Amino acid sequence: MKIVLIGYMGSGKSSVGKKLAAVLGFTFKDLDSIIENQESCSITEIFSKKGEIYFRKIENEILKTTLSVPGNLILATGGGTPCYADSMSFMTETKDVVTLYLKTPLDVLSTRLFNEKLKRPLLVHLKREEELNDFIRKHLFERAFYYNQANVIIDNGSGNIADTVEKIILKLF
Repeated sequence: MKIVLIGYMGSGKSSVGKKLAAVLGFTFKDLDSIIENQESCSITEIFSKKGEIYFRKIENEILKTTLSVPGNLILATGGGTPCYADSMSFMTETKDVVTLYLKTPLDVLSTRLFNEKLKRPLLVHLKREEELNDFIRKHLFERAFYYNQANVIIDNGSGNIADTVEKIILKLF
């Protein structure tokens, strides 16, 4: 079984994914980390040197390669992964893959992302919290179509990582 975590940046895909993998005894992988290793540079550098179109192309290719490897896996994707090329349809149509959307409220995302915006290539230009909120709100609206196609939707607005992992396990098993 492969569980693919989708959701907006800052929704906790990597943190929840690591804990979920440990509890289930699955392998954990982070799609952005795989891309950074393959490209030998950070996501921020890929965006600035080669552009978002290049990034989305290799992201889609690496997603497909990663999900084609046999074995139990928890995969944390980037926030935009399901929204480009055929990534979402590939994930939902691939046998033994469950897509799981970590649905996180705007205020929670804003709090998490404001302090780490310099590490996020899409946010680095935003100076005020109000600008960040507007940016997140716009993206959530644009991406809702893709996120809501997930096999499972988990409300990730309250509680800690362990609570979210428990919700996921109860929903899946």
